[in-house]
Amino acid sequence: MADTKENILHTALRLFARDGYEAVSVSAIAGELGMTKGALYKHYKNKRDIFDHIVARIYQIDSERAKEYEVPEETFDQSPAAYRHTAVDKIRLFIEAQFHFLTEDEFAIDFRKMLTLEQYRNPEIMALHQKCLVSGPLSYMEDLFREMMQQGLWSESDSKQLALEFYAPFYFLLLLSDTMPDKKEAAKLLASHIERFIEKNSAHEKQENA
Repeated sequence: MADTKENILHTALRLFARDGYEAVSVSAIAGELGMTKGALYKHYKNKRDIFDHIVARIYQIDSERAKEYEVPEETFDQSPAAYRHTAVDKIRLFIEAQFHFLTEDEFAIDFRKMLTLEQYRNPEIMALHQKCLVSGPLSYMEDLFREMMQQGLWSESDSKQLALEFYAPFYFLLLLSDTMPDKKEAAKLLASHIERFIEKNSAHEKQENA
């Protein structure tokens, strides 16, 4: 049963990424899987239920990765202490791992495609696109940089501007990677950007180079 639920989830997301969430029906998902709608309803209540499980899966993966790399799993308002004890190297490793996931994992790529297709047709999905790929990560980095400045790990600057300078190349390379035959080239460019950014802004790096 677990395999069937997974197949439904992945197949539905693939169709959402190709045709858009609104355009895909439960009948289309069931037909793609070679099952009846009744059989599909034994696993998910409706199309919205499938969508909610897809989003929950992405959040779960993000949370597990944040935990693995010892960076904050929640927003600053939910867990401010976590933002005050994050090492610069942990951020580097987490961001690079996040980029690899978003550009190489089929589930993540289809999720991004779905958000891109639907963001101008569905206000809820536009908000989700912002939360997952645009304003959400930007706010996350702003909160991290602000707290790191207060801990003396980061040189004093405007945390919002700093977050923008850091995240804009990430987002640009994310889009660029969709047209690149070799995804690893985009990852290399990101790694170079992060290294230069840390050299420029890390208080520790500046002390060593003084």
